[in-house]
Amino acid sequence: MSRIGTAGFVNKSLKANELTAKKKYGQNFLIDQNILNHIVDAAEVTKKDAVIEIGPGLGSLTEVLCERAGFVLAYEIDPDLLKPLKENLIGFLNYKIIHQDILKANLLSDINLYLKEYENIYVVANLPYYITTPVILGLLSQNSRIKRYVMMMQLEVADRICGKPKTKEYNALSIMVQYKATATKVLKVPRTVFVPAPNVDSAVVRLDVYDTPPLKAKDEACFYEVLRVCFTQRRKTLYNNLILSYEKEFIHQMLMDLSIPPTVRAETLPVSEFIRISDYLTQNK
Repeated sequence: MSRIGTAGFVNKSLKANELTAKKKYGQNFLIDQNILNHIVDAAEVTKKDAVIEIGPGLGSLTEVLCERAGFVLAYEIDPDLLKPLKENLIGFLNYKIIHQDILKANLLSDINLYLKEYENIYVVANLPYYITTPVILGLLSQNSRIKRYVMMMQLEVADRICGKPKTKEYNALSIMVQYKATATKVLKVPRTVFVPAPNVDSAVVRLDVYDTPPLKAKDEACFYEVLRVCFTQRRKTLYNNLILSYEKEFIHQMLMDLSIPPTVRAETLPVSEFIRISDYLTQNK
C-alpha cells in the first residue's frame, strides 16, 4: 500500500507545510490510490523504462512511478512544493526533480542528460488544465524520443483529442494529435477524487506515438495552417472557410481536383483529406 495518495495524507502534507492549492498553477491533488495505480497500469511502465512527469505536486503519482519505472524525471513549477515532494519520496533514489515550467524546459537536452540510457521514454502526468493543450502539442511537435503519453486532463479536452470525424468533439486538436499518435480514452475520473475538487470531471488519455506516421504531409507547417483555416468557423462549409485565406477560384479548382464537395464541413473529413489539401497547396504555391 502506498504511503501517498489518500485524502488524509494529502491534507496532512498540505497542513504540515502550511500550503494550499494554488489556482495560478492549476493545482488539484489526486487522492484516489486506485486511480493512481490505474494511470501507471495504462502506461505499462517497467524498470526498463524512463518516465517524465509534469507537475508532480506532493508526489502521489511520482511515488507509484518510482516503484515501477527505472527513472522518473519530474518538472515542478511551484517552489513551495519542492521540499514536501522530496520528503514524500524518501527511500527512492531513481528520480530527478527539476524546478521549471515544462513549457520553458529544454526537454531534448534534459532527456539526453538524464535519460540517455533508456530506450523507452513515457510521459505520465496529472496535467494542470490550463497547460494541457500547449504541453501535448508542444511535446508532440518535437522529436523527443517520447513513445507514449498517459495523461489526466479535463474531460472535454480528452473527448476532443480522441474525437472521430462526424462527431461534435472532432476538431483541429483531434487531427493535430491523431496525425502524430493513436489516441485512446482510458478512464473517466470524477471531480470528487481531487483536493480541492475542480469544477469539471477529468479523463485519462493514452497516446501512442507512431514510429513512422501512416500518413505524412509534405509541409507540416502548411498542414497545421490548413487545419487552423478549415476550423475557423465550425458552422461554415469547408469552401467558405478556405476562401477566407485563399482565392476563391483557386479553392474551387482545388476541391474539384481532389473530388471534395465544396459543401462539406471540416468535421466530416478524416486526417488523410486534410493532408491531401495541404499537399495540394504545397505543390501549387
